[in-house]
Amino acid sequence: MLAVHTGRADIVELARSAAARLTDAGIVVRLLEDEAEAMAVPGAEVCAFGPGAADGVEIVLVFGGDGTFLRAAELARNTDAAITGVNLGRVGFLAETEPEAVEEMLTAVEKCEYEVEERLTLDATVLDADGRPTGEGTWALNEVSVEKVERSRVLDVVLEVDGHPLTSFGCDGILCATPTGSTAYAFSAGGPVVWPDVEALLLVPTNAHALFARPLVTSPTSVLTVAVPPDGTRARISADGRRIVEVPDGGRVEVRRSDRPVRIARVNPTSFGDRLVAKFGLPVRGFRDARSHGPGHEAPITRTNVLTGDVNTSDGALRTPEEVGGGHPHGTA
Repeated sequence: MLAVHTGRADIVELARSAAARLTDAGIVVRLLEDEAEAMAVPGAEVCAFGPGAADGVEIVLVFGGDGTFLRAAELARNTDAAITGVNLGRVGFLAETEPEAVEEMLTAVEKCEYEVEERLTLDATVLDADGRPTGEGTWALNEVSVEKVERSRVLDVVLEVDGHPLTSFGCDGILCATPTGSTAYAFSAGGPVVWPDVEALLLVPTNAHALFARPLVTSPTSVLTVAVPPDGTRARISADGRRIVEVPDGGRVEVRRSDRPVRIARVNPTSFGDRLVAKFGLPVRGFRDARSHGPGHEAPITRTNVLTGDVNTSDGALRTPEEVGGGHPHGTA
């Protein structure tokens, strides 16, 4: 199955060429109904977006950014299908293959030369003021965000872990995230980066008015509870930014590890650390080495010794300010 961001012509063209290659290799290609017209792939199966869309699918290929990937995850999670993708968005931690490596990805798919990782997901249950489930719930691969509805109000919350009250404060919201989602919304809210093979749950407050509102990392078996007092402030949960569920006045949200993971196909050996360096452009030479490697990385070649007033130059010699300013008699300053 192909899941494609059809809003960009270049993405459609790349996905169309991939579909043609897979078809030539004898692989049946399935398209979603709302994308099929833009794709115009001869002989492709077409199905409606829904729980059964990925039935019988071996792998879902995503052409787009992380938003397209999360949309595809809704389909693949109900089946044994794995997901992999080409990052055609901005950061793209989920769709890890870059456009220049599409041919290698397709070769790996044709030869079934890929590894499948199972990524932890979350289930969120909404309860009313009496503690009864409302029947409204959802799941997430990245995060469940308990957030205020009205921008002008502060959302008061009480946090519990495994049924034990932990703290309470006013905030904009609370993020319950997975390691996979640690580099998404939780990261921008000040949460830690967690390697995706770590089994843990994250709890990250957003804009909390409190001294103790640090991100927390809990056991994967923990139950995270966010309770909303019955003060009239409206709250809701947003799962991966795609599914919205209202929280009743005085209700609470329980978030726990789901029994159903999302399967992600790894088609290249790049480690998460390498992707982290590439996505954020992290310096890896060390801050001392960076002083003499290329434009924009040079540190000043002189430092004034605060005790003597002399200058410590880049060759390690200590000279007076007059020698540095006027030039050393031997031409070394």
